[in-house]
Amino acid sequence: MANPSRFLLAGVMGWPISQSRSPMLHNYWFEKHGLAGTYVPLAIEPSGLRAALRALPALLFSGCNLTIPHKQEAFKIVDEVDITAKKIGAISCVIVRPDGSLSGTNNDWYGFVHNIPDFAPDWKADLGPAAVMGAGGGARAVVYGLLERGAREIRLCNRTHARAKTLAAEFGGPIKVFPWEERHNVIDGCAMLANATNQGMIGQNALDLRLDKLPKQALVCDIIYNPRETPLIEAAKRRGHRTVTGLGMLLHQGIPAWKAWFGIAPEVTPDLRARIEATL
Repeated sequence: MANPSRFLLAGVMGWPISQSRSPMLHNYWFEKHGLAGTYVPLAIEPSGLRAALRALPALLFSGCNLTIPHKQEAFKIVDEVDITAKKIGAISCVIVRPDGSLSGTNNDWYGFVHNIPDFAPDWKADLGPAAVMGAGGGARAVVYGLLERGAREIRLCNRTHARAKTLAAEFGGPIKVFPWEERHNVIDGCAMLANATNQGMIGQNALDLRLDKLPKQALVCDIIYNPRETPLIEAAKRRGHRTVTGLGMLLHQGIPAWKAWFGIAPEVTPDLRARIEATL
């Protein structure tokens, strides 16, 4: 449980960081739980990451989140990395332990799988094949989450084929890798499609993917939350698909972070979602 006798501190490190909605999320929870504390954006250049992380204990931070481009480099800095972060290959959350040492984990997969029931309460990972576009850090979290939930077949497509093959080899299990040129056909017969690339994000081109072979009952997910609805989500809605936007992935991944930092399990409420959506 959080210590009410001291001001609580946490934050998010990234470069740049002004686009992050994490401070709004976590400060909402501070207010809801009546805690004296704050969550701050920390603009940390890559060259300064080691010094910034190592300063957390002296500054009495309970921990921090990490975003682009720090999730991989943090492996070399923290004192311990749990099995989840090792498997995903990235750290999204750092915990300052009582002795001042730093522990790293990854909560992105948790955010992904716990966001889906908000939109599709009956969803199960073993309903049929899942197509995942991408092979970067976001895709690794998505694949990990699907495997944790019992997916029986994951079809992986990435513009760099070798990167997708590396992901599949490291994870093992029911992952099939396909060339990017076959992406339009890979979704045939799938129960889920997940975009884990940056395509569709503000400032990026839309994901180049035709949906005509995707079964109408398939669920379409995007891990991007800005814009609130990507071109992929808009196209899927026009076809009648149930869709899952990316904001909830951000919201839900904060829950295990708060458990680790403060001993509290906050809730993702409609009011919280609406407040952050209003800024997108």
